Amino acid sequence: MKLRIALLSLAVSSLYGNAYCQNTNPTAPDLIGAQKAITTAVPFLTITPDARHAGLGDAGVASSPDANAAYWNAGKLAFIDKKYGGSFSYTPWLGKIVNDMWISSLAGFYQITREQAVAVSLKYFDLGEISFRNESNEPMGDFNPKEAAFDATYSRMLSENLGVGVTGRYIFSNLTGAFSGQDAQAGNSVAADVGVYYTKPLQSAKNSTLSLGAQISNIGAKISYTDNNNKDFLPTNLRLGGAFNTQLDQFNTITFLLDFNKLLVPSVPGDQTLLSGMFGSFSDAPGGGKEELREIMVSGGIEYWYHEIFSARLGYFSEAKDKGNRKYLTLGTGFRRNNFGIDVAYIVPTNQREHPLAETLRFTILLQIPNSGPAEESVTD
Repeated sequence: MKLRIALLSLAVSSLYGNAYCQNTNPTAPDLIGAQKAITTAVPFLTITPDARHAGLGDAGVASSPDANAAYWNAGKLAFIDKKYGGSFSYTPWLGKIVNDMWISSLAGFYQITREQAVAVSLKYFDLGEISFRNESNEPMGDFNPKEAAFDATYSRMLSENLGVGVTGRYIFSNLTGAFSGQDAQAGNSVAADVGVYYTKPLQSAKNSTLSLGAQISNIGAKISYTDNNNKDFLPTNLRLGGAFNTQLDQFNTITFLLDFNKLLVPSVPGDQTLLSGMFGSFSDAPGGGKEELREIMVSGGIEYWYHEIFSARLGYFSEAKDKGNRKYLTLGTGFRRNNFGIDVAYIVPTNQREHPLAETLRFTILLQIPNSGPAEESVTD
């Protein structure tokens, strides 16, 4: 009996992340639009956890901070204008394919001082029940694979306009459970995020603010599902982006966001180390510079707020055809009242082929409590 855990991992990855399975036969038809897609372990780490940013095309490295700020950019958490709060998000994942797969996220933050904030979060992915069979196609039983990540974040303002932050992460992935044999086991790893955030009102544009952000996520040790030291890269990701916010009048505000993402892992899997894989990822594509550019994913969104109570969101995500071919429009809405909030997002695929994320709804509820005391004088002035 052998459990091909590597194949199982790739099969699961092809369902829900940017790590689609790579077609190893260059002459075979490209059935899923991912002949040159980059593969990693635990791609659930790259799934947008909250409905607000899901409605913005998965853009958010420079968005205004909220209870989920640490996921998008640890550096912007310190700029949050609330004392403490939290959020819970839920997504019935791949509803058009299966009915028992879902992902949820629980996050909380606390502002220590005017310049410092901390946050913790738990991301949990339930892959539903899977029936295992041996090489003779005989049933072995059922198991419910699960993956989870626990994060702790510290963020600090270096000035009124600049902030930095770091996140530590523990990752657990169990794809086989009791069926794990001598060649398969649960995977564990640790990782870190580093983020920088800059925001400043524009003198040339009245009531407008420009924000810029950068974050490298999931910098960590490779993860292994076997005893023979076969290890896979985590989805280390570089995210760069900006946001332009303008207050149209007393009641209406609009924000434009644009993000660029690139996986900092080898284009072709090999035995590279973490650092060599990260730095080499900018120049290792078989197709040269043009293929490197195609590895960049683009996401953008527009967020409108009326009286800081009601919001409407529109976004778009685009990935090169041979790198995964995910292209979809996102719609979202939100409501805030008396420290309570709710967000909803919906995905509409725009390419011709059937998309596993079609008709996916995401939900988030938030509770954010403002600071009841007098405003603190910034020590960074």
